[in-house]
Amino acid sequence: LRRRVGVVYQDFRLIKNKTVEENLSFAMRVINAPRKTIPERVHYVLDLVGLVEKKECFPTELSGGEQQRVAIARALINNPSTIVADEPTGNLDPERSLEIMMLLERINQLGTTILVVTHERQLVNQFNKRVIYLEAGRIVSDQENGCYDI
Repeated sequence: LRRRVGVVYQDFRLIKNKTVEENLSFAMRVINAPRKTIPERVHYVLDLVGLVEKKECFPTELSGGEQQRVAIARALINNPSTIVADEPTGNLDPERSLEIMMLLERINQLGTTILVVTHERQLVNQFNKRVIYLEAGRIVSDQENGCYDI
């Protein structure tokens, strides 16, 4: 199951002493992806998240928004059917938060199921997506294509 699900964390969890390209390549090597396919896939996901020009940078050389886009690329690198994003905008300013959510929406349009866990009601309400509102571990509301205003 873990190989079919990508995960994006609030705190990025990038390997600090590896470049962007090395972080992504490592995620492919861990699952024994054919070595000859790695460079092409890394380029594809970096292009998708808009960071091809940052492939030689280390995480500490990137902004928070760029680090989160690398984390999204890492979640995508092994072509998962689903991505779980746990507070993917929690450490970002409102403008970068919107960019990240729009990127996740674009990835969803390409066929990947995206599950976003967030406390950011106003951000969620900008998208016409299914919203499940939980309180104390119980579903309080399940709205298809709508906002929540609880």
